[in-house]
Amino acid sequence: MEQRIGSSSQPLEGAGFDPAFIPGLTSPASARTEEDGPEKEPEVAEAEEAAPEPEEQDTASSSSEPEEEDAAGDGPVFEASDRRARIVADHRGVRLCLDDQECEFRWDEIGAVETETARFGKRYTVTVHTPDRRWYPIEIEAPARSRFAEWDAQLDAVLDAYFEDGAAESAEQDAEKEAD
Repeated sequence: MEQRIGSSSQPLEGAGFDPAFIPGLTSPASARTEEDGPEKEPEVAEAEEAAPEPEEQDTASSSSEPEEEDAAGDGPVFEASDRRARIVADHRGVRLCLDDQECEFRWDEIGAVETETARFGKRYTVTVHTPDRRWYPIEIEAPARSRFAEWDAQLDAVLDAYFEDGAAESAEQDAEKEAD
């Protein structure tokens, strides 16, 4: 009878052990080579040299954009951030940022906004729920637990100003349709 020394189990495969298992999450290990690094650097340098002309145009157009945003954004704004995460709620909607990932929800895309505080610690969680039963939570570490009440008040003011307006407008539109 033969006996093998070592484990008889096969190595596990999947996203839990190899992030490259999910297409698009990272580039496959076989595609990455040491030659890719030096070749890409000159391309970036060339792109940066060509970029100043469009940047001048962008600064001219961006100077008019803040004026438009300020005109529409006279209402309350909620903004909270820590070293990794950031949330902004204003007249445009809710924007969540974590490291280099961002997502933006317009007010008509939001079903509910939920806040939660940790029983212990300084974590403030904001969860954006969409009508299609998806939710997007983000945790922000507060400098002190006393900030939770302040953040709740600011977020409530923004939700009252913008979130309820969309619901009231749709209710008015529904009432008009029923009257016709």
